[in-house]
Amino acid sequence: MIRNVNTRLLTENIKEMCIQANHYLAPDMEKAMRSAYEKESKPLAKQILGQLLENLDIAGEDMIPICQDTGMAVVFLKVGQDVHFEGESVEEAVNEGVRQGYEEGYLRKSVVGDPLLRVNTKDNTPAVIHYEIVPGDQVEITLAPKGFGSENMSRIWMLKPADGAEGVKEAIINSVKEAGPNACPPVVVGVGIGGTFEKAAILAKKALTREIGTHSPLPHIREMEEELLAKINETGLGPAGLGGDTTALAVNINTYATHIAGLPVAVNMCCHVNRHIVRTI
Repeated sequence: MIRNVNTRLLTENIKEMCIQANHYLAPDMEKAMRSAYEKESKPLAKQILGQLLENLDIAGEDMIPICQDTGMAVVFLKVGQDVHFEGESVEEAVNEGVRQGYEEGYLRKSVVGDPLLRVNTKDNTPAVIHYEIVPGDQVEITLAPKGFGSENMSRIWMLKPADGAEGVKEAIINSVKEAGPNACPPVVVGVGIGGTFEKAAILAKKALTREIGTHSPLPHIREMEEELLAKINETGLGPAGLGGDTTALAVNINTYATHIAGLPVAVNMCCHVNRHIVRTI
């Protein structure tokens, strides 16, 4: 049965989500940060984690952004095939929600309309929107405002099948090492393996929105996530790149089928705030 959904609902929810995601750390990230603080053995690293947690508390209490870089809005829309949208176009509704959220939330506008001319759009639009059609009559909205300190440290590798699992792990660990302090560690490492050049990158981006502490349902991928997290933390890079036990809070890997001649691997880095929020309408 067809369900009619007015696109005003998208605008209203995305506006609220932009404000919430930029002022309050997601519950899974807060839990991971506090756990890292408790476990950290290096005094300086523990002090830095404590300062980051204090900053997050102040942001929530005083309603100020948890980071000065309030990011470019990335929106994943999982749309039930029985949904019929009414009103303005979905893209217009999403961008209007971002515009209202960044203006009403007094969030920094960081988007330029042309990558070379560099003129600010003054409302943080347009968003980057990814669509997925699924069974059902609901719309799941995942919003992830992405800062570019960590985004700039992301990488894509077109490996050969012969490189295998060890080549994949080496690429991921090297990406984190090369990022160093520039990605604002402790980081969350989103990884996409498989698909094509662009599919791997989208898989990696979506992996960042997975709840911290959950793992891939595939046993060999879960094992890789756990192994990589341990090896990345063994590098000793630590919070802010100043040494410590906690370089990464999680490694989340998504996979997809790929061509017999390829092994794409994308690594999307995200800083310790890793903003993400999900709603269903």
